[in-house]
Amino acid sequence: MRFFTLALITVGLVTGAGAARHVAAPASQAVRPPAVAGQFYPGEPSVLRLALDGYFRDALPARVTRPVAIIVPHAGYIYSAQIAADAYRQVSGQPIDTVVILGTNHTSGTFKRVSVYDGAAYRTPLGLARVNRELAEILVKEGGGVFDSSLHGSEHSVEVQVPFVQYLFPNAAIVPVVVGSPDPESCRRFGKALAAAAGGRHLLIVASSDLSHYPAQRDAAIVDRETLKAVANLKADAFDSSPARLADLQRRGVETCACGEGPIRVVMEAARALGAVHGTVVSYANSGDLAIGDPDRTVGYGAIAFGTGEPGADAGALEPAVVEPRGALDPADKKVLLRLARETLTRYLRTETVPLPRGGSPRLLRDAGAFVTLRTHGELRGCIGRIQPEGTLIRLVSLLALESALKDPRFTPVQASELKDIDIEVSVLTPMARVAGPDAIVPGRDGVVLSVGGRSAVFLPQVATEQHWGRTELLDNLARKAGLPVQAWRGKDASFLTFQADVFDESMLK
Repeated sequence: MRFFTLALITVGLVTGAGAARHVAAPASQAVRPPAVAGQFYPGEPSVLRLALDGYFRDALPARVTRPVAIIVPHAGYIYSAQIAADAYRQVSGQPIDTVVILGTNHTSGTFKRVSVYDGAAYRTPLGLARVNRELAEILVKEGGGVFDSSLHGSEHSVEVQVPFVQYLFPNAAIVPVVVGSPDPESCRRFGKALAAAAGGRHLLIVASSDLSHYPAQRDAAIVDRETLKAVANLKADAFDSSPARLADLQRRGVETCACGEGPIRVVMEAARALGAVHGTVVSYANSGDLAIGDPDRTVGYGAIAFGTGEPGADAGALEPAVVEPRGALDPADKKVLLRLARETLTRYLRTETVPLPRGGSPRLLRDAGAFVTLRTHGELRGCIGRIQPEGTLIRLVSLLALESALKDPRFTPVQASELKDIDIEVSVLTPMARVAGPDAIVPGRDGVVLSVGGRSAVFLPQVATEQHWGRTELLDNLARKAGLPVQAWRGKDASFLTFQADVFDESMLK
């Protein structure tokens, strides 16, 4: 349904006619249409709600007492919405009637003030979110903000928060704000005015900001944890611009530590004035942690909550996990991987989002090769893997689930309607070892990589068992798969790598 606001004003007779004249609605009655629905988040209401269902189902539990403010990311949902949901989970169940959303100025390099939306509502696929005009006017009067809608028209950092608010607090009003610059004095004034206006209101303050931009995954984790720690301690040195600090960031490929420095400064000031003495780092990830992310060029996402009670314990976001040495996965780890593979396929095919790979023991954070195999009624439907490790095992399984469904050139892409008939199998590989010749290969135990003259092919260990092949049949078919003559494996230039696999499928979930 489309919503319109129209003012019809009768101004008397006009030359040649006695009809009423239509004029544009006052700015204060305007409704901002969605600008990034269908791009940053699903544009269909049912799909958007389904995506949010998934993110909140996986959200970390609340651990903050009397929350007053949160910091959340604002990238596309497929990248950052799980971290955002972790932050919003900290305030779910609270009697919130107004949410002030502090967005980042991505659109105007000349605007340096604080822009408060001069309109009646924001519209998203979930409907209208009305503006608390009374509070907006107070913030303009007392906080040095200005009523201005020009920065809001295409600004995504506010818009992507609105569906979260509508999902959790369907009757709450919003006050959309774009912080024009991170000027400490203007942020301090607006933050103090915001805290003063919160008195007697069931108010939540949301600062919208991503963290580091474009370092490699490991560097992003180091830099972002430093930023999160400083912000949680309400220290502005999160934005230290000393020459030594800037040189370190440049060396790591960091263009900015936080694109929402202004909103973060405002929320720290407001939280401090409201009685918070420390924030809780709820969760952290970067785009390289996701199946669809590039580990060499990442953006960081963090969730922080400020409460006026005792601060909660950090959720492990500030310390890198200790990876356990190689060893067999236990049944709990295997179930995490199988459920993740299923959830990755389900969410992507139904909502074009993916889950954040997390959970299980530290064994899932080790590097390991893997394959994901899809079958329909026992027949192969897709199988793609990596013999060599590519990032953490848990991320790799999520990635391979997608690739097996969508990128296996032998099959058409899997459709959502097929999910109910698909069975998922995961193979976790041991490191490869070179063997002297074919006599060292044990069918059913060994996976094999055959290489001859620049061509190669691989079979997983279970293939020989499933096909009832002996060694000769296994190697003949492997040569054929590589596009080689059947007997090519017998030549002097043939080389062989073997590995073993821990193979498990969804039957263990029943």
